[in-house]
Amino acid sequence: MAIVRFDPFREMASVQERVNRMFADAYARPDDDVMTRGAWVPPVDIYQTDQHELVLKAELPDISREDIGLKVENNTLTVTGQKKMDSNVKEHQYHRIERTFGSFSRSFTLPPTVDTNAIAADYKDGVLTVRLPLREEAKPKQIQVQVH
Repeated sequence: MAIVRFDPFREMASVQERVNRMFADAYARPDDDVMTRGAWVPPVDIYQTDQHELVLKAELPDISREDIGLKVENNTLTVTGQKKMDSNVKEHQYHRIERTFGSFSRSFTLPPTVDTNAIAADYKDGVLTVRLPLREEAKPKQIQVQVH
């Protein structure tokens, strides 16, 4: 039989990790994106292009364009929608259901440099692409250095 040495600090660290995980969602930093969980949450990528715009891409498979909503209010972009089950298939006909259905809502805080009047959205092949152009004053400018 092996002798195991009791380490009270290891036990305290384990308890601390569990407590941190328990409170992590409840006390998220205010600058984090606000996410309201519905029945499911679509994955989103956000990146900046060389054309000085932010692009948000959300995977919304099997959702009709009419079931997607976009709203900008108080520098917050909100994407809502609903993923519906196939009405041609009855519940008792399923052998397995692994996909998630229902409504969702995701909100993203926009930086003040986004021109909210020029936002454009496109939906193709189950991917929603939202283009968020930056204001002219936010774009970098080249400054000439004068030699005297």
